[in-house]
Amino acid sequence: MTPMVRISKVRKRFGYLEVLKGIDLDVARNSVVCVIGPSGSGKSTLLRCVNRLETIDSGRIRVDGELIGYTEHTDGLRVLGEKQLCRQRAAIGMVFQGFHLFGNRTALENVIEGPVTVQGKSRAEAIEQARELLERVGLADRAEHYPAQLSGGQQQRVAIARSLAMRPKVMLFDEPTSALDPELVAEVLAVMRDLAREGMTMMVVTHEMRFARDAGDHLVFMDDGVIVEQGDPRAVLEQPREARTRAFLGQVG
Repeated sequence: MTPMVRISKVRKRFGYLEVLKGIDLDVARNSVVCVIGPSGSGKSTLLRCVNRLETIDSGRIRVDGELIGYTEHTDGLRVLGEKQLCRQRAAIGMVFQGFHLFGNRTALENVIEGPVTVQGKSRAEAIEQARELLERVGLADRAEHYPAQLSGGQQQRVAIARSLAMRPKVMLFDEPTSALDPELVAEVLAVMRDLAREGMTMMVVTHEMRFARDAGDHLVFMDDGVIVEQGDPRAVLEQPREARTRAFLGQVG
């Protein structure tokens, strides 16, 4: 079966610094791939390349078999127009470290924004779906609250509901709990575990090793722009083969 995400020989450079050095990675459908590694290893950049928030210098990224950011022609690749890119991004949900909610809109209004403005759904249909999603993430009673009236964990759950409202094929999570106080982390991870059990394809950049071990189907350890080691999460975390992986895991406990 074709992977939901196929990353092939992807390179990315910022000026003189090459942050991705020929990454190859497949993400199977209905699987959870967790990506770990030290700061500056290229984890977040890789995620941002998948939904074209960052352009790549070479290689290919496909989601559900579709080339992201380009069309292929006999004379080479051509960059997609903004309208086509927006269509592709709509199928790739992204949840960031920061919540990126509209501060002047309620939780409900934040969730309906994409379906109404991007997908052209009627407001009534979008509201019905948004209420279902807010209930799904445990916030049915916070629909009319503004972000400033919500805790960090609640805001992140609204952000997840907002991404789910676009009915994405894959969800990308970039350190979704790193900006949260420790007591709020569990509520966000619980929503993510529910999504995993429901079969949502997910790529998760995380420092939560327990989540990676318990909810992940595949674990990737990155360092200095390359994949150093990957495999079954428990095997990688408990019996890493590479010295660099062992050193990193020893530091994070």
